[in-house]
Amino acid sequence: MLCSLALAASAPSARASGPASKRKSRDDQTSGRPGGYLVRAVRHQLLMLPYYSVFDNIEFSVDGYRVTLSGEVVRPTLKSDAENVVKRIEGVERVVNKIKVLPASFNDDRIRHATYRAIYRHPVLNRYALQSVPPIHIIVDNGNVTLVGVVANEMDKNVAYVQANSVPEVFSVTNRLRVEKD
Repeated sequence: MLCSLALAASAPSARASGPASKRKSRDDQTSGRPGGYLVRAVRHQLLMLPYYSVFDNIEFSVDGYRVTLSGEVVRPTLKSDAENVVKRIEGVERVVNKIKVLPASFNDDRIRHATYRAIYRHPVLNRYALQSVPPIHIIVDNGNVTLVGVVANEMDKNVAYVQANSVPEVFSVTNRLRVEKD
């Protein structure tokens, strides 16, 4: 199962906190399989990373007791921080870190901020900016923009795509936004 934090941030099942998140449920202990406990714990720990932002995308998959991290981040420390917090989760035996650190580029930084303004200042989309973890993540790699996350409807998905395409010096836009299920 591949989970994206941008997708998981809006999911109600993302609630796990305190000491209880370190314990396995009775079903997990008796079956010997990690089940949903590991997915919830990994999601929670990754969402709590202090420098995880709208310009990062971290996805993970759980296979037994092995967690594979993937995605793109702006800061190299976020890649290692993500691996370290997942390693400390009870029940995780192995972490495979395939997170890509995006190259440092003044032009990409300018595109990131211009795309953020174009999307989150648009009257149709500005309600998303009010969330603690904005659901539309903007990944910029050498002038190519990828939108990742969850929006409420197809119109919001299309407006975000059009807004990202309107930013000067953007070479291409890939729209990987998903529409929330009712």
